[in-house]
Amino acid sequence: MPEGHTVHRVARQLALDLVGRSLAVSSPQGRFAAGAARLDGRTMTSATAVGKQLFCTFDTADVLRVHLGLYGAWDLYGDVSPLGDGERVRGSLGAPRVRPGSVTDPPPSTRRLRMGEGEVVSTVDAPGRGRLGGPTWPPPPVGQVRVRLDSGSVVADLRGPTACEVLTADEAALVRDRLGPDPQTVDDVDAAGDVVVDRVTRRGVAVGQLLMDQAVVAGIGNIYRAELLFRARLDPWTPGRRVPGETVRAIWQDWVGLLADGIRDGLILTREDLDAAGREAARHDPTLRHWVYGRAGLPCRVCGTPVVVEEMATRKLYRCPTCQR
Repeated sequence: MPEGHTVHRVARQLALDLVGRSLAVSSPQGRFAAGAARLDGRTMTSATAVGKQLFCTFDTADVLRVHLGLYGAWDLYGDVSPLGDGERVRGSLGAPRVRPGSVTDPPPSTRRLRMGEGEVVSTVDAPGRGRLGGPTWPPPPVGQVRVRLDSGSVVADLRGPTACEVLTADEAALVRDRLGPDPQTVDDVDAAGDVVVDRVTRRGVAVGQLLMDQAVVAGIGNIYRAELLFRARLDPWTPGRRVPGETVRAIWQDWVGLLADGIRDGLILTREDLDAAGREAARHDPTLRHWVYGRAGLPCRVCGTPVVVEEMATRKLYRCPTCQR
């Protein structure tokens, strides 16, 4: 499942390439036809993320809310901007920009940027043919595209989301209000930490489950959950009310830093023991990125005990039974 850093990166990408532009909005799949008609021809005024939720606001004050869920992803085609503003950008996002043409003067190929659980850039030959024999722009939808946002130079296709709906501004505010603090959107990180500490320590639910509860803290998914708890050397099965407040606050502060790193780098790299060469190697090899996530049966990188995988609230939970007890 795409986690909080991915949705923030999607929001920044859409802000670069779609905000401020009148958009042709359609639903090639047909399942979002009514919502697409409501937004078609309108101008997107902002694209923001809170946790795993994306909110795209239009000049009518309508809000497109998207939750990617387990399998959702965005495909962007055309003149896709590299993420900038001083961020260190992955090579895939720093690829040369491609200026799309038209039906009568099209490019021979276009860039496709897939933004979901991972990010992949590729050069795609547009399959259609224009009047002069060249590939058409925009490229025809491929597969089950729930919604297409077309600015004329960039096309963003959404496929496989758990949620895709148009809300009023008030309805969108209600959704946001139900979410826990997100380090990237709060005004006061320390005050937000107080909220998280209170929401964890007053409940008897396992802390590993509470960290995945988006009403407690927004944006943490299965990978971040496993890694945050290992870095804190905390047993995920510990009831929240038995976790010291200072431990919860340390986890929150760790989440603040890890989320910022993920947004910057476009991947989840949680091992703080790596030097510069090790971090570079981990950027290219996912098996080097994590302490326990995805390492069931392999030796703990600290103590050598085999990492175990269990089920918590229908999701896989990875932990070291020696380090986290």
